[in-house]
This record gives sequence, structure tokens and C-alpha cells, in this order.
Amino acid sequence: MSAEIVFGQVMHRRLRPVENRFAYRVFFLRLPLTRLEGCANALFSIERPNLFSLRYRDHGARDGSHPLRWIRALLADQGLGCADGEVWLQTFPRVLGYVFNPVSFWFCEDRAGRTRAVLAEVNSTFGERHCYLLSHPDRRPIADGDEFAARKALHVSPFFSVAGGYRFRFRNAGRLRMARIDYADEGGKLLLSSIAGTASELRAARLARAFFTHPLMTFGVMARIHWQAARLWAKRVPYFPKPTAPAKELSR
Repeated sequence: MSAEIVFGQVMHRRLRPVENRFAYRVFFLRLPLTRLEGCANALFSIERPNLFSLRYRDHGARDGSHPLRWIRALLADQGLGCADGEVWLQTFPRVLGYVFNPVSFWFCEDRAGRTRAVLAEVNSTFGERHCYLLSHPDRRPIADGDEFAARKALHVSPFFSVAGGYRFRFRNAGRLRMARIDYADEGGKLLLSSIAGTASELRAARLARAFFTHPLMTFGVMARIHWQAARLWAKRVPYFPKPTAPAKELSR
């Protein structure tokens, strides 16, 4: 498989204490980290300025080192050395040098191409990050539709407390690419969210289409986050200040 560009949408639906739903068109990339440098084309660069780009410091160790080295070390440290094949990074690219990724997913395969672990790399607008490493306790391959639970550890939104947990599900059948995250607390489900779309081979012509059909998308991601926050404030949804203690970097 080659690098992919995926056109689709992101959806959020808040259920309590008031309902608030939005869906926006987006595109994202799925990049094979063992062949990352080979993904570059006329409009997409690795570690260089371009219309679209990826910088190593956006992911992993955040120190400018290759993200593959970081994820390999993390998997080995967590007893997931079986995920020794390709690693697919699903993420928004930089557009004109700017990006904010609310969540990126790392799909970690074994040498037979079976997914053994998924890392959900979550970023907050407060400049913090937390990674949720998802796998089966017996290390068996992950099948489409398998569900994983994780306790919430990062203060992502000031309109949710750091309580409760997430349910993750993934689908990668045919050309469909889908990740779903449901958030719940002791009172039941609070938020349903998903990012899904149809995958095609990453080519310069498709990136040009993305630029003109989704203009300045990564700038829009941050703008929409603040617009939705304003809507929640106007609806008098309770506000939760950011905790003073930072979250740990990783949980399973």
C-alpha cells in the first residue's frame, strides 16, 4: 500500500447537559513511516516548507527525530514488539506551515500486515499532549470494529472535566477509513465523535484539489474549535478550569 489522502468529515455530537452537534469536511493523510521520505511530491514535503508538509517535531518525541524511532522504542517498552511491521500515521498535514491536530492515530502492524496496536496521540489547545496506547491484552491482531476503553487523562476542553473514559473503534475496510471515539462519565455518554472518509493514493493533483476545496483547513480547525467553545459558553454549559498538574504522557 502507498501513502493515502482521505477526503471525509469530522463529526462531534455533545449529548449533555445541552445537545450540540457539528460536522465539517476535512481531509487527512495516512503515511507509512518506514517509507516516509518517499511520500514527498511536488506539493508535499517532509521536513521542508511546501504547500503541504510534515515536520518530525509535530509527532512522537517532538525533538525533531524521526517518529519511527520513537514509536518503535515505545512499542518495545510496552511489550508490543510483535508490532514490528509498517506503522501508518494518520494525521492532518501542515498547510502553508501551520497545523493543529486534535488527534492523530498511529496504526502499528506486524510483518504480516495485521494491526497489533493503535496509538491515539491527543493534543489540547493548552499545548499539552497525551497518548493512549490501545491493544488487546493477549496481543492478538486488532480486527475492524474491535473496541478499546481508556480512562480520560488530558484536559482537552474547558467544557468537560477530566473524568470518565473513552471508547475507541476503528474501521479500515476497502477504501473506508474511520475512527470513532465516544466519551462517557458515570452518568452515561457525553460526546460522540468520529473522523471518517474515503482513501485514495496520495498524489500532487489530489493535494491541489484538497487545497482549493478545503481552503486553509488546518487554520479552520483551530477557528472552529473556538467557535464551538463560544456556542457552548452561550448555552451556559459548565466551565472546568485546566488542572494545575499536567497529565502523564502515556496511558494504556
